[in-house]
Amino acid sequence: MNTKRILVVDDDASVTQTLKLSLEATGGYEVHTENDPVNALTAARTLRPDLVLLDVIMPREDGGDVAARLQVDPLLRDTPVIFLTAILTNSETDGHEMEEGGHLFLAKPVDLGELKKSIEDQLLRKVV
Repeated sequence: MNTKRILVVDDDASVTQTLKLSLEATGGYEVHTENDPVNALTAARTLRPDLVLLDVIMPREDGGDVAARLQVDPLLRDTPVIFLTAILTNSETDGHEMEEGGHLFLAKPVDLGELKKSIEDQLLRKVV
C-alpha cells in the first residue's frame, strides 16, 4: 500500500496530535500538522499532501479562506479538502460526512472509522 500524505490544519494542537496519532496507527498515512492557519499554504506547498483535513473555525484565518488559497494555487488546486467542524454535531449528521456546496464536512469530535472512510473516498475521487 502506498503511504498517503495528509496535512491536518487546526488551531487546537491536541486535535492535530490526536488525529496524527490515530491516523498513523491505522497504517497507510503519513500525517503532518499545522496549528497556525496562516502557515497552512506554505506547509501544503512543502508537503504536497494527498489530502488536507481543515478546521473551519480558526483565529486569524478560517478554514474557508485557507481552502480558497489552496484552490487557486497551481500545485495544490486538485488536493481534496475535508472540513472538520464543531459547528455541526454528530447528532445532526448521524456521525457521517455531510456535503455542502461541493465541500465535505465532518462534525467534531470525528469518528475515526468515518474519517478514514471519507479520506479513502476522497482519495479515490482524486484518482478517477
